[in-house]
Amino acid sequence: MSISIKQVIKHYGEQRVLNDVSFEIGSGQIVGFIGPNGAGKSTMMKIITGFVPYEKGSVQVCDLEVNDNPLEIKKLIGYLPEHNPLYLEMYVREYLQFIGEMYKLGKNTKGRVDEMIERTGLTLEYKKKIGQLSKGYRQRVGLAQALIHDPKVLILDEPTTGLDPNQLVDVRNLISEIGKEKTVMLSTHIMQEVSAICDRVLIINQGNIVADEKEKDIISAKNQKTHILTVELDKEIDEKIFLEIKGVQKATKLQPTLFQLESAEDIRAEVFRFVNEKGFALLTLNQQERNMEDVFHELTGAK
Repeated sequence: MSISIKQVIKHYGEQRVLNDVSFEIGSGQIVGFIGPNGAGKSTMMKIITGFVPYEKGSVQVCDLEVNDNPLEIKKLIGYLPEHNPLYLEMYVREYLQFIGEMYKLGKNTKGRVDEMIERTGLTLEYKKKIGQLSKGYRQRVGLAQALIHDPKVLILDEPTTGLDPNQLVDVRNLISEIGKEKTVMLSTHIMQEVSAICDRVLIINQGNIVADEKEKDIISAKNQKTHILTVELDKEIDEKIFLEIKGVQKATKLQPTLFQLESAEDIRAEVFRFVNEKGFALLTLNQQERNMEDVFHELTGAK
């Protein structure tokens, strides 16, 4: 198992930020780690990389306990923190050479630098100072430094924050390619990113893991639990009239003639019959499917 977290507890002062957290990530998976601000994402990632200590539990990377093997763990992990710490006055190649030497790559340093420049799309930029690069290219430099020592596990904290749409696509494609051969754990606030590149989703809220499944399974479970209908009529009515329909749990007026109904089962046929019996004209009847953003809001209590 590439990453194994068991019953981890962490406090900052009196505040418990991780509450008995447990999960495992196998080799070759790209796992999206999502949650609202302050949920414990960055803290968990820093614990895995050995930058922040934990109080109780077990944290293992490739079967090594993080607390007992700090140097070995850093060899196994490539880490891109949320605020990408780069030396802006250094040239791209110079910086990557420096990182390679820190990892004691020896005679392999030049070859790894050349490989990372090509692989992360820095071929036209490597002669520039890092401070001259766009945000997208700085993220590429960050990914290059995280990969230069050929780690087995990549920890990426908000790797696409602040990128423009073209840069987003490029960096996502790069992460997808990396994920074919390494274990990748990434945090993000972009739900489309989870859908685009992640094999599995971990959702954390207030220090607790509230979901750990494939995205499609999480969404499917929620869609089976609650059905949402949008109903449009030809005239304005009181939304409470829909509560007469068996199975309707909640009725909300969105516009004078547009309503949203919630039920535990598929009630489209019942709604159709009810509207006809009441003598209204049914203009629209749509059953909505939840997406990852809807599920995220429900599980984290976001408004």
